Amino acid sequence: MKKSEMCPKDADTTVNKIKELLEDIRPYLNMDGGDISFVKYENEYVYVKLLGACAHCIAQDETINDGILFMLQEEIPEIKGVINVLL
Repeated sequence: MKKSEMCPKDADTTVNKIKELLEDIRPYLNMDGGDISFVKYENEYVYVKLLGACAHCIAQDETINDGILFMLQEEIPEIKGVINVLL
C-alpha cells in the first residue's frame, strides 16, 4: 500500500517507525563522524540526508543500500529504497 493510499494514522505510524530505526542506526554513523537526518517518506521510499563525514564519503551507496535500507526493510518490508537528498 502506498503512502498516498494509507490512512493518515498508518502513514504516521510508518514514519514514526522509520524515525525510530534511524535513531538506532545513528550511533554507527556517529562513530565514523557522520550522521543522518530524516527528510520524508513518500511512495514507499525513504528520503534522508547524510551529514558530517557521511556527506562526502565514497561508501555512501554501500551505507545506504547495504546498511540503512537493509535495516529498514527488516522492520518495514514495503520500503522500496532509501534516497540520499543532496540539499
